[in-house]
Amino acid sequence: MSSVSAVPNPSTSGSAAMLYGGASGRRVTVRDIAAAKERHEKWPMVTAYDAMTARVFDEAGIPVMLVGDSAAMVVYGYDSTLPVTVDDLLPLTAAVVRGSSRAMVVADLPFGSYQASPQQALETAARFMKEAGAHAVKLEGGHRVLPQVEMLVSAGIPVMAHLGLTPQSVNVLGGYRVQGRGQSGDELMADAKALEHAGAFSVVLECVPSELAQRVTASLSVPTIGIGAGPDTDAQVLVWQDLMGLTPHPAKFVKKYFDLAGEMDRAVRSFADEVAAGVFPAPEHSYR
Repeated sequence: MSSVSAVPNPSTSGSAAMLYGGASGRRVTVRDIAAAKERHEKWPMVTAYDAMTARVFDEAGIPVMLVGDSAAMVVYGYDSTLPVTVDDLLPLTAAVVRGSSRAMVVADLPFGSYQASPQQALETAARFMKEAGAHAVKLEGGHRVLPQVEMLVSAGIPVMAHLGLTPQSVNVLGGYRVQGRGQSGDELMADAKALEHAGAFSVVLECVPSELAQRVTASLSVPTIGIGAGPDTDAQVLVWQDLMGLTPHPAKFVKKYFDLAGEMDRAVRSFADEVAAGVFPAPEHSYR
């Protein structure tokens, strides 16, 4: 028996109480996520940007999907997350909501759409909730965004926080580099606790040392979601194009689970070759 077949599949053997793969006739909520933390269940989160992939991930039992501002790169072709706008992300979020039935859909608030004030954050988040049907929003930063988090939570909008490497602040951070080493680790810990106190239901930790991520996870009652933060966070998230092998030069923390780029290349070349040779369409692909 191979090691893969020996691993139970939660989507078929799990109970309704399980976050990953659990059967349910309703959407995953912040209460479900909190319960998973209490029972020490680890769970996956992936990005999604369209209805078809969202349906695949939803049927696979993924409990939370993030419509990330990473769409700037993987959908719109920019070099960073900074150029993407609210109007760019709204239709993507709506598509993911329509394509799923169980997963919680979290919308990233893009750069410039919430930093100015709590009121700006509320207006932006309200658009994602009302126009796109998002179930929660995500924003980046520590103490500087506490008023925004408090405003959103008080208005009934669940907030996922994001610390460590915050791509919207890449120019201030001096590039895409590990955060939280040395004294800055204490600052990150303080930020995490403050965000929890402000009402955030979870905290993403990106590109931070594993030991720091473990300490933050142990100190919070809300779940942590790691991306390049080691194995001890409560959950893990990856951009789906990274894990499927579409990204040419992925980050160190990415594991490629499939060579989708290679498979797509082979398929489209086969199609093109058959068209050029007059083999496609064959009679079985034609109407009479």
